[in-house]
Amino acid sequence: MSTVLEFKNVSKHYDVSRNISELLTGIKPKVRAVDNVSFKINQGESVGIVGESGCGKTTLAKLILNLLEPTSGEILFESKNINKINTVDEIHNFKKNLQFVFQNPYDSLNPRFTIKDILLEPLKSLKYRETDFDNLISNVMDLVKLKNKEEYLYKYPHELSGGQLQRIVLARALIISPKFVVADEPVSMLDVSVRAGILNAFNQAKKSMNFTAIYISHDLALVKYVCERTIVMYLGSVVEDGPTKEVISNPLHPYTKALVEAVPVPHVDQSHEPLPIIGNIPDATKFYEGCKFSDRCPNPSHDCKHGNIKMGLIEAKPGHWVDKCCINCK
Repeated sequence: MSTVLEFKNVSKHYDVSRNISELLTGIKPKVRAVDNVSFKINQGESVGIVGESGCGKTTLAKLILNLLEPTSGEILFESKNINKINTVDEIHNFKKNLQFVFQNPYDSLNPRFTIKDILLEPLKSLKYRETDFDNLISNVMDLVKLKNKEEYLYKYPHELSGGQLQRIVLARALIISPKFVVADEPVSMLDVSVRAGILNAFNQAKKSMNFTAIYISHDLALVKYVCERTIVMYLGSVVEDGPTKEVISNPLHPYTKALVEAVPVPHVDQSHEPLPIIGNIPDATKFYEGCKFSDRCPNPSHDCKHGNIKMGLIEAKPGHWVDKCCINCK
């Protein structure tokens, strides 16, 4: 398989000011939203990015889509640095090949546009032939399982349900046949009863179009259903990366173990063991000499707290990577 996306030591830091003294001294704490992240995604893969709120998932997505510029590092799409795209042809090609499925369908659609206008917008922007418009709209609505197409095309977003709107958001992303789709928690705003339908439409579209997908979520149960591979993030860093079934059934990092243990069990008489971590999410501006997870680790060592162990991922099993500092944590 060929590599379609590569992160090379990518970081995105934000300066924050807390008080007058910090403004006067010019010393500002930084939020390390994404911190020295490296990975590769191959053509056709379906990859889940999981972690608690604030771990850097959405910032990672915005970096992939070139909506944010990294503080350092390189992001390569089809071997080209996306932050050095500058010609009109390169920009159009990039927009056509990478698309985003937003979390909130109510905020991501123009309320003044009909559904047909919403679906036409990317086609007009990328200068598709007008003679192809109707056929492309019909095909993509079939793809996302919206039957009786004529009922939807001349309605406005407020006239549709949340599930129908999310299918329109998915249709808008897929109508230009992208090579890469980033979905940022696309069913978190929806009732449980309609989530399965959206996920089935997403999976079937992926099989039909063979695009590469990143699915961002905090819900491991959904990621297990949609993704072949899972990347676990904590405070801006990747702590585990491997096949989804392996990561969920045999997590190696204590944080991943806690995420798995936190998944609700659908049996009233079945209880979980206490979560294998301690404390709460630390201040995102805190600087760590060593392991970022040392404050919550059940078995931290002096070396990992003080940076005597070099951070980074190690291949513990074929295709299953974990932070070398935490591989022996219990």
